[in-house]
Amino acid sequence: MEELTDESLMLNVKQGKLADMGELFERYQVKLYNFFLKLTFDRSASEDLTQTVFYRLIKYRHSFDVAEGSFKSWMYKIARNVHFDHSKEKQKNAEQLKELELVHEGTNDVTGNTPADDEQIHKLNLALLRMQPDQRELIVLSRFEGLKYGEISRISGKSVVAIKVQVHRAIKQLRNIYFNLQ
Repeated sequence: MEELTDESLMLNVKQGKLADMGELFERYQVKLYNFFLKLTFDRSASEDLTQTVFYRLIKYRHSFDVAEGSFKSWMYKIARNVHFDHSKEKQKNAEQLKELELVHEGTNDVTGNTPADDEQIHKLNLALLRMQPDQRELIVLSRFEGLKYGEISRISGKSVVAIKVQVHRAIKQLRNIYFNLQ
């Protein structure tokens, strides 16, 4: 039997076949969790935010429209809004910097990296954390989640050209922060 596309599954969910959300959950739970983990550096919050996204996918299933873009774009738009709500409520970047050590210790089992990569991962996470949240989000979506500029454009409501410029600037800033860390 051939595998249904994300869009087909979501259209089924939209029509009331909520069991198909289970397949979408299997496909995207880890990706969403990692997306939130890179933005929050908080495992517990990432789990909660991931659950919130799937709750909202079901709650707002009637707003899904294939003509407006892929399921993945729609899902990340919801994820972005969930993160924005969370960030508004929990603006605590200084605290997160202190907690980064605890989160960093457990990243190897999630990413499969060797101990030799620990220092570079730690440095990258510190650099990401020191960036503005909107720039960090662009880097996570484009580089860690592998979304295309067009998808990020639909998620953010900005033009593709604007996204390209912003991603370029964010990478340049990340590079500067990363190489200037002691």
